Amino acid sequence: MPTLTNFYAIEELSQHNTKDDCWILVDGKVYDVTQYLDDHPGGDDVILATTGKDATEEFEDVGHSKSARELMEQYCIGELDTSPPISTKQSYSEKLMQLTKQYWVVPVTVVGISVVVGFLYLRKK
Repeated sequence: MPTLTNFYAIEELSQHNTKDDCWILVDGKVYDVTQYLDDHPGGDDVILATTGKDATEEFEDVGHSKSARELMEQYCIGELDTSPPISTKQSYSEKLMQLTKQYWVVPVTVVGISVVVGFLYLRKK
Protein backbone atom coordinates (compact mmCIF):
# COMPACT_ATOMS: atom_id res chain seq x y z
CA MET A 1 0.00 0.00 0.00
CA PRO A 2 1.48 3.41 -0.95
CA THR A 3 2.22 6.00 1.70
CA LEU A 4 -0.39 8.74 1.76
CA THR A 5 0.89 12.28 1.65
CA ASN A 6 -2.30 14.24 0.97
CA PHE A 7 -4.21 15.62 3.93
CA TYR A 8 -7.68 17.12 3.61
CA ALA A 9 -9.61 19.25 6.07
CA ILE A 10 -13.19 18.28 6.83
CA GLU A 11 -14.29 21.56 5.21
CA GLU A 12 -12.66 20.52 1.94
CA LEU A 13 -14.21 17.07 2.12
CA SER A 14 -17.68 18.56 2.58
CA GLN A 15 -17.34 20.48 -0.70
CA HIS A 16 -17.13 17.24 -2.71
CA ASN A 17 -20.72 16.15 -2.20
CA THR A 18 -22.30 15.57 -5.60
CA LYS A 19 -22.64 12.65 -8.01
CA ASP A 20 -20.05 14.29 -10.27
CA ASP A 21 -17.61 14.92 -7.42
CA CYS A 22 -18.09 12.42 -4.62
CA TRP A 23 -15.68 12.06 -1.69
CA ILE A 24 -16.26 10.11 1.50
CA LEU A 25 -14.32 9.61 4.71
CA VAL A 26 -13.92 6.14 6.21
CA ASP A 27 -11.66 5.43 9.17
CA GLY A 28 -9.75 8.69 8.73
CA LYS A 29 -9.01 8.12 5.04
CA VAL A 30 -10.47 10.20 2.21
CA TYR A 31 -11.80 8.37 -0.84
CA ASP A 32 -12.80 9.84 -4.20
CA VAL A 33 -15.51 7.37 -5.17
CA THR A 34 -16.94 9.36 -8.07
CA GLN A 35 -15.89 6.76 -10.66
CA TYR A 36 -17.15 3.87 -8.49
CA LEU A 37 -20.73 5.07 -7.99
CA ASP A 38 -22.16 3.16 -10.97
CA ASP A 39 -20.31 -0.04 -9.96
CA HIS A 40 -21.36 -0.08 -6.29
CA PRO A 41 -23.43 -3.24 -5.66
CA GLY A 42 -25.76 -1.39 -3.28
CA GLY A 43 -26.39 1.41 -5.80
CA ASP A 44 -25.10 4.95 -5.85
CA ASP A 45 -27.81 6.26 -3.46
CA VAL A 46 -26.14 4.51 -0.54
CA ILE A 47 -22.85 6.31 -1.14
CA LEU A 48 -24.45 9.62 -2.08
CA ALA A 49 -26.24 9.67 1.28
CA THR A 50 -22.85 9.91 3.01
CA THR A 51 -20.86 11.90 0.48
CA GLY A 52 -18.88 14.86 1.74
CA LYS A 53 -18.81 13.60 5.32
CA ASP A 54 -17.61 10.82 7.60
CA ALA A 55 -19.17 7.57 6.37
CA THR A 56 -17.32 5.26 8.76
CA GLU A 57 -20.37 4.25 10.80
CA GLU A 58 -22.50 3.55 7.73
CA PHE A 59 -19.63 1.63 6.08
CA GLU A 60 -19.06 -0.54 9.15
CA ASP A 61 -22.79 -1.16 9.74
CA VAL A 62 -23.10 -2.84 6.34
CA GLY A 63 -20.31 -5.30 7.11
CA HIS A 64 -18.22 -4.98 3.95
CA SER A 65 -16.10 -7.96 2.94
CA LYS A 66 -12.32 -8.07 2.91
CA SER A 67 -12.33 -7.84 -0.89
CA ALA A 68 -14.55 -4.72 -0.73
CA ARG A 69 -12.07 -3.12 1.68
CA GLU A 70 -9.18 -3.99 -0.64
CA LEU A 71 -11.09 -2.60 -3.64
CA MET A 72 -11.71 0.73 -1.93
CA GLU A 73 -7.97 1.29 -1.41
CA GLN A 74 -7.60 2.17 -5.10
CA TYR A 75 -9.92 5.14 -4.52
CA CYS A 76 -8.02 6.44 -1.51
CA ILE A 77 -6.67 9.95 -2.17
CA GLY A 78 -5.43 10.93 1.28
CA GLU A 79 -6.16 11.24 4.95
CA LEU A 80 -8.20 13.55 7.11
CA ASP A 81 -6.19 16.46 8.48
CA THR A 82 -6.80 16.31 12.22
CA SER A 83 -4.67 19.30 13.15
CA PRO A 84 -6.58 22.17 14.75
CA PRO A 85 -7.52 24.97 12.39
CA ILE A 86 -5.31 28.04 12.49
CA SER A 87 -7.23 31.09 13.61
CA THR A 88 -6.77 33.87 11.09
CA LYS A 89 -8.83 36.38 13.02
CA GLN A 90 -7.03 38.10 15.84
CA SER A 91 -8.11 41.34 17.33
CA TYR A 92 -5.82 44.35 17.22
CA SER A 93 -5.34 44.30 20.99
CA GLU A 94 -4.37 40.58 20.93
CA LYS A 95 -1.77 41.28 18.25
CA LEU A 96 -0.44 44.26 20.18
CA MET A 97 -0.20 42.25 23.40
CA GLN A 98 1.59 39.46 21.56
CA LEU A 99 4.10 41.89 20.05
CA THR A 100 4.60 43.59 23.41
CA LYS A 101 5.35 40.25 25.05
CA GLN A 102 7.80 39.36 22.29
CA TYR A 103 9.51 42.72 22.21
CA TRP A 104 9.28 43.89 25.82
CA VAL A 105 12.76 45.41 25.55
CA VAL A 106 11.54 48.20 23.27
CA PRO A 107 8.93 49.71 25.62
CA VAL A 108 11.23 49.26 28.64
CA THR A 109 14.07 51.00 26.78
CA VAL A 110 11.82 53.89 25.74
CA VAL A 111 10.67 54.39 29.33
CA GLY A 112 14.24 54.10 30.61
CA ILE A 113 15.58 56.67 28.15
CA SER A 114 12.69 59.02 28.97
CA VAL A 115 13.48 58.80 32.70
CA VAL A 116 17.20 59.47 32.14
CA VAL A 117 16.54 62.41 29.76
CA GLY A 118 13.98 63.84 32.17
CA PHE A 119 16.39 63.49 35.10
CA LEU A 120 19.23 65.17 33.12
CA TYR A 121 16.94 67.98 32.01
CA LEU A 122 15.78 68.70 35.55
CA ARG A 123 19.37 68.61 36.86
CA LYS A 124 20.49 71.32 34.43
CA LYS A 125 17.82 73.73 35.66
